[in-house]
Amino acid sequence: MQALLPLTGRILLAAIFLWSGIKDIRTFEGTAAMMGDQGIFLPQVLLVGAIACLMLGSLALILGLKARWGALLLIVFLIPTTIVFHPPNGNEEEFIQFMKNLALIGALLLIVSAGPGPVSFDGPAPSMKK
Repeated sequence: MQALLPLTGRILLAAIFLWSGIKDIRTFEGTAAMMGDQGIFLPQVLLVGAIACLMLGSLALILGLKARWGALLLIVFLIPTTIVFHPPNGNEEEFIQFMKNLALIGALLLIVSAGPGPVSFDGPAPSMKK
């Protein structure tokens, strides 16, 4: 049972990114227009990159296949997204989104550090002890 906890955690963590990627595919034009309204240069190109990070990163976490790389991809997505779309500017709703994204980055850093766990295609992380 203990071995399933990291798998469950990876699936739950990845769900928000997978759903976001699917939503961005379904609403591509509207999302790109909103990004353009925010002053983002080449929004369609950046949106394709964001969708790639979301889909590849979330699938890597769910499967435990190159999960550390998947977590890094999601961190690369989250940092600019957090800064541009959820700056802590005094708006309480934006601050909550900002803090949520920091928590997600923290959880992803745990996967980068500890690996995906025993139930994964990558297998258990090598021991850090020497």
